[in-house]
Amino acid sequence: MGVLIVTGGSRGIGAAVCELAAERGYDVVVNFSGDPSPAEQVAERVRSRGAQALAFRADVSDERQVSALFEAAAELGPLAGLVNNAGVTGNTPGRLDEQTVETFRRVLDINVTGVFLCCREAVRRLSTRYGGPGGAIVNVSSIAARTGSAGEWVHYAASKAAVDTLSVGLAREVADEGVRVNVVSPGLIDTGLHVAAGLPDRLERLSPGIPLRRPGQPEEIAGAVLWLLSPEASYTVGSVLEIGGGR
Repeated sequence: MGVLIVTGGSRGIGAAVCELAAERGYDVVVNFSGDPSPAEQVAERVRSRGAQALAFRADVSDERQVSALFEAAAELGPLAGLVNNAGVTGNTPGRLDEQTVETFRRVLDINVTGVFLCCREAVRRLSTRYGGPGGAIVNVSSIAARTGSAGEWVHYAASKAAVDTLSVGLAREVADEGVRVNVVSPGLIDTGLHVAAGLPDRLERLSPGIPLRRPGQPEEIAGAVLWLLSPEASYTVGSVLEIGGGR
């Protein structure tokens, strides 16, 4: 089936995508930027499902490191798709007027510039315009792009709104070049993000406001991502698929 690059693939939604992708026949590049141990563990779980796997460290906001990521992926085989899952909240919840410029810039660097750089590299390899075979890109956004995340992460929400717009525009540019671009927009998901951001009670606090009365699980997002990558979604282009339990 080919190689799938998953940025931010060592934890949470990214890890669930990597494992399900292996079950669906992809070889997987597990991108990470920090501690290599979780990424190596995900890679081992991918291999246990009969697929090839490579854990590769790269900061997606760095152009050279992104180029190296795609070059390393080529060693596994031809690229089939990309999942842009890497993202940060800035780990400083609070009002917008309490945020620092440094936090805002870092969030934009990872969440927006990183998506741009990875999409650019993927298009250059997948698009028939460049002699590529075609493929699919799924960018992971957030319902925060619609809700605004007031009082917590307005800067994060703004970055995800940018991802939505970038994705829709890119989708229309490359649709007739064999590349489908879509977005999955999760709501409240049970991952380590909330604890890492200093909000260990966030899942419990926000769940009552969700019609399903619970947070989602990473596997529920992974299923949507793999559907968008698959031939079953062959007529789905430039869509933003919200998965938020009705929120």
